[in-house]
Amino acid sequence: MSIKAAFGKFQIHPNVIRQLFFLAFLIFLGFIIISELYFMVGSFLGSVTLYVILMHPMKYLIIIRRWPAWVAALVLMLLSLVIMVIPLAYMMTVAINKIGPVVQDPAMINSVFDKINVYLITHYQIDVLNADNVQKISGQVLPVAQKMLGGTFSALGNVFLMYLVLYFMLVQNRQVERWLRKNVPFKTANVKKIITDIRNLVYSNALGIPIVALIQGLVGTIGYWIFGVEEYMLMGILTAISSVIPIIGTLAIYLPLAIFQFIVGGSFEGIGVALWGFIVIGSVDNIARFLVQKKLADVHPLITLLGVFMGINMFGFIGVIFGPLMLSVFFILARIYMDEFGRVDANKPDTIKTPEEL
Repeated sequence: MSIKAAFGKFQIHPNVIRQLFFLAFLIFLGFIIISELYFMVGSFLGSVTLYVILMHPMKYLIIIRRWPAWVAALVLMLLSLVIMVIPLAYMMTVAINKIGPVVQDPAMINSVFDKINVYLITHYQIDVLNADNVQKISGQVLPVAQKMLGGTFSALGNVFLMYLVLYFMLVQNRQVERWLRKNVPFKTANVKKIITDIRNLVYSNALGIPIVALIQGLVGTIGYWIFGVEEYMLMGILTAISSVIPIIGTLAIYLPLAIFQFIVGGSFEGIGVALWGFIVIGSVDNIARFLVQKKLADVHPLITLLGVFMGINMFGFIGVIFGPLMLSVFFILARIYMDEFGRVDANKPDTIKTPEEL
């Protein structure tokens, strides 16, 4: 065989070359678009979350009540703004106003630890919260708090973009669903499963988690006010936020607070906060999760934990919702991919299939 014939045998077809150039240009262009619109990721996730929640009411108003699509969309957007976004924005504003000065001036935290350290050394000869340990704790906690606050400002600034995208998704909901069913590269059964699983995850993360957090935050605020906590509102908000963290949960807030109240306020205040946390907040947590989240998606605690840290790092405060959602969707898509392309027929030997067999 001649050299020319050998090269001709392995020659790449011109159509393949054109396809590769086209894909390379498409990937390059997509990378530029994503990098320039990365600031809108939080807004897009928020619009998708609200779309899933408002999809059924939207269809009811359009199909059953015969409302114009744009009127139904504006009414539902206004209701979601009043019921969900404004209370969340208020909580974030209170948290920023209270936590912001502490993050900017860590000396305020150090003074609190100094009081606790002096008490522990005086009464129990325990030197745990010395200056070195406090500095290490601050070095780990403060960067997370700064990212949370910085991402929160960004999230508040993107509310307009979120509702702008949401409006077009609601008005064109039929086109959106038709496009998804047509272009998602999976078989029909898996497309339906993806839509169902993501809908359940959105309900669990965007409704179940905030409802449980709100209940625990309100109960915690009442107890902190009763037992004389100076910043009872802030502690209630932090209790609500910490309820998202699996296993530890609200214990991370009310236990240190009880110790601080015991040292600064007195034994009655400290023991009262501790008992209120263990008995009341703990019971409310179990009851609320049983009543609310048993009907929603069952998300593994480890996914929730890792998702919370990832979400806070990416989106700030609102990441406690979006982080677990993104991580759960990743595992859903990975499972669907394995179902589509990773299964081997049990009746055939494990061999690599040719393109013609696929």
